[in-house]
Amino acid sequence: MLRVHFVLQRLIQLIPIVFGISVVSFLIIHLIPGDPATIMLGPRATPENVQQITAQMGLDKPLYDQYLIFVKNMVQGDLGTSILLKKSVNTLIGERLGTTFFLVIYASVLSLLVSIPIALWSAMRKDSLIDNGFRTISIIGLAMPSFWIGILLMLLLSIKLKLFPVSGYGKNFFAHIYYLFLPSLTIACSLAPVLIRPLRSKIINVFSSEYIEAARARGLGENKIIINHVLRNAISGTVTILGVNIGWLLGGSIVIETVFSVPGLGQLLINSILARDYPIIQGLVLVFAILVIVVNLLTDLCYAILDPRVDLE
Repeated sequence: MLRVHFVLQRLIQLIPIVFGISVVSFLIIHLIPGDPATIMLGPRATPENVQQITAQMGLDKPLYDQYLIFVKNMVQGDLGTSILLKKSVNTLIGERLGTTFFLVIYASVLSLLVSIPIALWSAMRKDSLIDNGFRTISIIGLAMPSFWIGILLMLLLSIKLKLFPVSGYGKNFFAHIYYLFLPSLTIACSLAPVLIRPLRSKIINVFSSEYIEAARARGLGENKIIINHVLRNAISGTVTILGVNIGWLLGGSIVIETVFSVPGLGQLLINSILARDYPIIQGLVLVFAILVIVVNLLTDLCYAILDPRVDLE
């Protein structure tokens, strides 16, 4: 019951945030210097086309009326029509949303598979040569741009060793796993250093706790202590950090999808910016922002599930 109350409270708190997002998304077109319709059409601009786009997007109406129309359409789930592709923005986003979701989840799983063993190994050998080596690599990883990591992985694993494809998405689940391994690994290599350092510190603190000594005194094996006590108490903070970085993951996917030609929302956003297709840009800004908000809410709930001591108020 408390969690239901917490969710309802958070949803109410999201109302002004969603309002702010809608304002920013709406103003994308109106902050363009000059006539928005002419800018959007670019070389294709003719008096007839400009008039058509102006009427289609309601740009000939007062700004207040335009915003009300935008909000009304947004509430109804209508994000407009692409100027260049002549398709519903809802359809275009729906076709690519699954690809971006798959990439982000895949990258999150890989980052955890990399971060947890390294952090545990490093914490169990605190201040050793291995520990210092991992900490140095983490610092270097934080400083490396994700697109540069992607290019290096592409040169090594795709072009030189020919283990993975350079681009594409595949046609079934296992093909998705294969084709998206390199872009997911690229994002994971950038995210893992962010997770390793706090997780290592948390594991060190847990190892020095009294209940770990009590567990050892009861004769529990080291593996059971690590799995049932150490990781269970240390992993909750990592989930929070991962959830906070979902926004960064979505932003990183924009660049990585472009590098590896993955047909997701990121590539759609870049192509729309280059083509000045502002209805798609508006819709994607709205979708990305709402996704980040929803993920942060789910992160809080997951943290409470992993650690029952957390008071959801």
